Amino acid sequence: MQKNKTNIEDLLSETRHPTVRPAEDRSFEEAAGILRAGGLVAFPTETVYGLGADATSDAAVTRIFEAKARPRFNPLIVHFTDVAAAGEEVVFDARAEAVAERFWPGPLTLVLPRRAGSRLSLLCSAGLDTQAVRLPAHPIAQRLLAEADLPLAAPSANASGRISPTRADHVAESLGGRVPLILDGGPCAVGLESTVLDLSTATPTVLRPGAVTAEDLGALLGPLAEPAANPAVKAPGMLSSHYAPDKPLRLGAETIAPDEALLAFGPEAPDGAAVTLNLSAGGNLAEAAANLFAFLRRLDESAARGIAVMPVPDEGLGTAINDRLRRAATPRSEPQI
Repeated sequence: MQKNKTNIEDLLSETRHPTVRPAEDRSFEEAAGILRAGGLVAFPTETVYGLGADATSDAAVTRIFEAKARPRFNPLIVHFTDVAAAGEEVVFDARAEAVAERFWPGPLTLVLPRRAGSRLSLLCSAGLDTQAVRLPAHPIAQRLLAEADLPLAAPSANASGRISPTRADHVAESLGGRVPLILDGGPCAVGLESTVLDLSTATPTVLRPGAVTAEDLGALLGPLAEPAANPAVKAPGMLSSHYAPDKPLRLGAETIAPDEALLAFGPEAPDGAAVTLNLSAGGNLAEAAANLFAFLRRLDESAARGIAVMPVPDEGLGTAINDRLRRAATPRSEPQI
């Protein structure tokens, strides 16, 4: 049963600026109170930090869009404590049940038909008849969901279209005074947003690659559909320009200009860059994924005029890394309002 809500202005009156707190008992109590009052709390998941709000409240979900300057047509993922809670809002078929049994809790989002009587704000699904849902594996996210006793809409806790946050200080830097409480759980283990799997159609489709790979899903579900050339936006991470630094990004770099920063991969990084960060000197894709957004932020803050990116193998987790890099390198064209 949902706990009583209190007046949001009373809770937020002394927390107008972002506050990074360690994830301890007192912080969870404060965070749960803010969420039940309709406010925002940033918290870690195994993928990236999320910007959470009560997914059943139009007003609370609106605050997410306002804080991020996020396009209203871009749906939100709703996070739950367990499959039964998610099943009250969306329809699970046999495929979804099998995937949930195998990969949840974890870095996988499912796009499923929305139930007619769902309590979730229609803003979460951007007016569509589907809803993206997930069970996060991070213990801080799990405890926050349990203590708030709410499903939480929670996109990445950064300004829309910009580099995703994998540390608490990234959230504070990106969102400024728009988030009253940030729970600090250290760096995110995966470092890339969740895989998004669309199970609302006859053939499953990966809408956004992530740590749960297409190979993993195909082994369980059989052949997957190829994504459409210009798909409708049914889930986060589908805009062509996303995850972007301020500096221009040049992909597939094999030579480096002296005024460029280098995002390297593997043991054979070329010399001559103004500054170099190596995603994984040993060529480990999991290490590279965990470092990707934090290293992009650091290079974006350097004095270099642009960022050159070495090739990353386009297989397994490398597919997700390259997806983020391609979107980060695409000039912005969609409205960010």
